[in-house]
Amino acid sequence: MSHSGSTLILIMAIAVLAPLLAYGVGRWLPVPLVIFEILLGILIGPDVLDWARPDALIDGLSQLGLAMLIFLAGYEIEFGKVRGDTLRRSVWAWVIALALGLATGVLLGGGYTKGVFIGVALTSTALGTVLPVLRDAGDLHGRFGTVVMAFGAVGEFGPIIAMALLLSGRGAAESTVLLAVFAALTAGAVHWALRPRPPWFSKVIARTLHSSGQFAVRFVFLLLALMLGASTALGLDVLLGAFAAGLITRLVLTGAAPDSGPQILEKVEGVGFGFLVPVFFVVTGIEFDLESLLHGGRTLLLLPVFLLLFLVVRGGPIWFLAPRDLGRTDRNGLVLYGSTALPLVVAITTIGVDDKGMTAGEAAALVGAGMLSVLVFPLLALKLRARAGEGPGPGEKRLTAESVSGSESW
Repeated sequence: MSHSGSTLILIMAIAVLAPLLAYGVGRWLPVPLVIFEILLGILIGPDVLDWARPDALIDGLSQLGLAMLIFLAGYEIEFGKVRGDTLRRSVWAWVIALALGLATGVLLGGGYTKGVFIGVALTSTALGTVLPVLRDAGDLHGRFGTVVMAFGAVGEFGPIIAMALLLSGRGAAESTVLLAVFAALTAGAVHWALRPRPPWFSKVIARTLHSSGQFAVRFVFLLLALMLGASTALGLDVLLGAFAAGLITRLVLTGAAPDSGPQILEKVEGVGFGFLVPVFFVVTGIEFDLESLLHGGRTLLLLPVFLLLFLVVRGGPIWFLAPRDLGRTDRNGLVLYGSTALPLVVAITTIGVDDKGMTAGEAAALVGAGMLSVLVFPLLALKLRARAGEGPGPGEKRLTAESVSGSESW
């Protein structure tokens, strides 16, 4: 059997095993599914059992998984629910966090490029990890959930824009112009998506939804390919194209197939979370520099430092700019949810290592801190709000394995 074949079998075996572990462990301690995928990837990687090493084929599938992950992140954001004063506050909180993050990153990294990778990673929010927690606690559609949604959406969208602007290798003016061109293309696509679709469009979707034609699913992947192609042609990061494709897809499906939209999304998520996204996270584990982390020294010291910086850099501005109607407990909960980070951290560090912008050890410390944040911060937020009588009590809805690990997402 070829090296690619055996590695892919191991990766898919982990993809099957990880949900079982998440379900079993989740009876006592809710652990996001992505944690198991990364940890099991580390286990079969070069630094432990040395059973798997990525090659061109596996790396290609991993990059597709990354694009799919960002696409689904763009799809799940509902900007219609995050506007007005709350949205302005969330944008300013992220801008301040970016300034703090870049300054901190440059100081820690000792250079501009490394500082940008570290700084931008510190400003991200794992909205997809937070949403199931809020949903299960019954907070998603209340005032607190709306605020968390706003700050989390900006925490996903902002870092992708920052990466496109700050790490393009071009001058600020040229990068801004290219980004403006991409924004114009995206705006045009959004305008097209909002227009009423001809009757035949909805009919074809309905007739092929449960057949081999799968018109809607193929159309979704065409939109993804078009936006990826547009971002690549303009020399922008493909993450930007994937995110924009997710936003546009939501608009198209909401307008053209409101009844079939959830079923179409389930099919797309089946491809993403059933195959491509797990490959990305398992490969992240395989490439994780565990040796550098375990050897101690600066790399090991950076892990708790980064975890604290998630709270200070990302959480600090959130606390000060949280809407005034939130009490102290809600503010603290918002800080903890907003400081939860992992998927974008993995994406940013993957690009950083590939571009020689940061070392594998630094990337391992950042990813390790992100893993701890998704394990600790949401649980602390739940306990704080429950203790103050603002969250679920002992006999009410509680955090379950399915709510945290059932959404691979973020």
